[in-house]
Amino acid sequence: MLNLVDILSGANGFWKGLRSDDDFYDRLSHRYTALIFMVFAVLLSTKQYVGDAIVCWVPGHFSGSYTKYADNYCWIKNTYYMPFQERIPDPDLPRAHINYYQWVTIVLLLQSLLFYVPTIFWRLMSGSTGIDAHLMVQSLNTQANLNPENRKGVMKFLVRHMERYCNSSRDYQKGVWSNVRQGCAKYCLAIGKRYGNYLITLFLFCKFLYVTNAILQLFLLNAFLGTAYHVYGFDVIYDLINNHDWTSSGRFPRVTLCDFKIRQLGGNIHRHTVQCVLPINLFNEKVYIFIWFWLVFVSAATVFGFLTWMSMLFKNEQKHFIRKNLKLMDRLKDGDHKETLKRFIYDYLRKDGIFVLKLIGRNCNDVIVAEMIATLWDHFKAKVEGPLNEDEREEKV
Repeated sequence: MLNLVDILSGANGFWKGLRSDDDFYDRLSHRYTALIFMVFAVLLSTKQYVGDAIVCWVPGHFSGSYTKYADNYCWIKNTYYMPFQERIPDPDLPRAHINYYQWVTIVLLLQSLLFYVPTIFWRLMSGSTGIDAHLMVQSLNTQANLNPENRKGVMKFLVRHMERYCNSSRDYQKGVWSNVRQGCAKYCLAIGKRYGNYLITLFLFCKFLYVTNAILQLFLLNAFLGTAYHVYGFDVIYDLINNHDWTSSGRFPRVTLCDFKIRQLGGNIHRHTVQCVLPINLFNEKVYIFIWFWLVFVSAATVFGFLTWMSMLFKNEQKHFIRKNLKLMDRLKDGDHKETLKRFIYDYLRKDGIFVLKLIGRNCNDVIVAEMIATLWDHFKAKVEGPLNEDEREEKV
């Protein structure tokens, strides 16, 4: 029998085995939120199809088949909510029916899928760039368990992989038109692999999809439930502050009314209005109040993550990231190699190279990433300024 340690170890191994070519804010949507919606869909479908989804209080002369017919009819044709202090209106008058509870499971599964769409798009579009961020993250995360020789080999392989990407994505064409394209690329007016901004632009677009999806989900539920769901959480908070019963809003009524007609022998039509109980709404209410607060949290977190990565488009942020890591590895002092550093950041690594390094840093040890940046810097500086002299080499050891 597995003990708790085995279970936790297995769970930890499972999560580590998942792809790591994004950040926490992306995983908050496509991994955790999608999983939460799937769990809710399974739980509510179990409650809906195991047991009585609806129970109607019918007249005493109804037989068993009549009662079953009334329950099935009211479940299929929908019911409507009427507070007890109000009179039952004329059955012929139009009224707002509650028509969502049959579709809750399907809609939750659809929502779960929508949270996963941006990551599918990201992996399809980034797979042809020639660099595998997930493979690099996996290699860096496992090299801590390797012996020094293997660790050095892994780092050498990853640095070479990064150098090949930076060299292969360069625009080697010369001329006025090439200069114009490069100038446009600096302001993201031209996008492409050879402009050094394809990956970061694609990543930001996927983040925009995450933000749009999280916010629109609130309004999707508003249309599905037929209520002002986008302000539902505020109403609940208001009721709690004022000691009101937040469960009596009418959005998820437990007791509803149902009108139906029965044609009997002789052509006589009898109209009936019965009172029905929807046990499923007891669970729907709790699920959807959690979903409201969760969607608000995910929306806020995703917007924050989007703005954080947007800062990588600015030169000062790119320079700060590289300088910080080079100083961490004692490769740079204030005022050293200014021109070489500019060429390393803006002409060699460019936006995509810095983005890949920062993405790796979000998924593994920052010190290891700093070591990788320092190695790239050493190789680049050696090409530009010549090989290290003996004194410099001793300082790096």
